[in-house]
Amino acid sequence: MTIQQSIESKLRTALAPAHLAVINESHMHAVPPNSETHFKVVVVSGAFAGKPRVARHQTVNGLVADELAGPVHALSIQAFTPDEWTARGGAIADSPECMGGGKADRTG
Repeated sequence: MTIQQSIESKLRTALAPAHLAVINESHMHAVPPNSETHFKVVVVSGAFAGKPRVARHQTVNGLVADELAGPVHALSIQAFTPDEWTARGGAIADSPECMGGGKADRTG
């Protein structure tokens, strides 16, 4: 099982999401080809009702703690209730470009 599949499985089992996307964004960073180190998670679940964003992120981070303790370097989380997801028309925020690995302008 890949790291991406493991993350997907854990989130599906625990949150029964109406929508789930686990996007490997490692290729956007200074890592070897085919890496599984940087992910974006977009998860829509009724389990988030009444919870602030921090609690939602803590829930997701807790579910994938093993991956975060090992191979996953970065995890972007966008967690919504079904009503929030509908209100935003299923739109997600774009990930910023990587500035690490010597890509940033380090003047000043």
